[in-house]
Amino acid sequence: MKASGRPTAAVGSGTPSPSVSASPSASGSPSPSGASSPSRAASPSAGSGDTGSSATSGRKRSGTPAGGARTARWQPRPGLSWQWQLDGKLDTSVDVAVYDIDGVENSKATVDRLHRDGRKVVCYINVGAWEDFRPDKGAFPRSVLGDSNGWEGERWLDIRRRNVLRPIMAERMDMCRAKGFDAVEPDLVDGYANDTGFPLSAADQLAYNRMIADLAHDRGLAVGLKNDLDQIPQLLRHFDFAVNEECAKYDECEALSPFVKAGKAVFHVEYEVPNSEFCAQSRRLKLSSMSKKLELGAWRKPC
Repeated sequence: MKASGRPTAAVGSGTPSPSVSASPSASGSPSPSGASSPSRAASPSAGSGDTGSSATSGRKRSGTPAGGARTARWQPRPGLSWQWQLDGKLDTSVDVAVYDIDGVENSKATVDRLHRDGRKVVCYINVGAWEDFRPDKGAFPRSVLGDSNGWEGERWLDIRRRNVLRPIMAERMDMCRAKGFDAVEPDLVDGYANDTGFPLSAADQLAYNRMIADLAHDRGLAVGLKNDLDQIPQLLRHFDFAVNEECAKYDECEALSPFVKAGKAVFHVEYEVPNSEFCAQSRRLKLSSMSKKLELGAWRKPC
C-alpha cells in the first residue's frame, strides 16, 4: 500500500480511519478521515546502530517455506529511532536505526544499501484491503472484495476467507523475505472495527491477525501490530512490535504500554498534534515517536 491512500482505524476511539495508500508510490498514509495512523518514536540517536536484540522465533509451524531451518528473528526494543517513508523518492540518509518502507516499491538493492548503513528495514504491505495498483491484484477473487475503505482504488477484504487470502499473503511475505527485509508492517488489521461490507467480528480479526503473524514468523521476519489497540491483550504475544498512528490525538497512548513492558518497540507518529504536546508523554512511555505529514514522505520531526 501507499502513503497516499489507505485507511486505518483510530484504535480504541472506535473511529476507524484509513491508513495508507492509494497510489502506487510507496506510501502508507493515514486515513482521509484523520483517523489513526502509524507511528514513530522518541528513540535514541538513530545512527548508533543499536537496532534491538534478536529473539529466537519459537517452534516451527506448518507452512514454513521450503528452504530450511528458521533463524533468530529481529526483536526491536523500545526507544529505537525510525523513519517511515511510503511516498516519494526514498531518502536513505536519515540517521535512524529503523526504516519502514513500501515492500513492493523498493528493491532488494535498496534494502541492502540500508543494511550496509546499519539500519534494520521493515516491509510495509497491505493485508486488509485490495489495491488496484498492486501487481498481484488479479490474485484476489471478486468474492473477497468488499466496500471501499475510503481510498481510491482500495476495497476491504473478507478476512473470514483465510483459506483464500493465506496463499496471497504468503506470497507477499515471501517477497519481503527475498528482498532481505527484517520485519513486516501489515496494514489494515482492524477491518472488524470498520464498515467493510462484511459482518466481521472481533474473533474473525483475531484469527486473521494471528495467521498474518504466523506467516511472517515462519519466514524469520519480525511482525508489527498496526493500530488495533483494543486487541493488544490477545495479540501481544503474537507480535514483535507495534506501529501506531495518532495515539496522542485520540488519547490512547497508554494502551500501548503492554508492548513496552514486554520489551517490544512501539513506533508512533502524529500528523496534527505538535511535538510540544505529545513528546513528553512519549518519552515517559518509551515510545519511538515523531511527527509526519499525512503523505508520509521523507519529512519527519522526531521527539
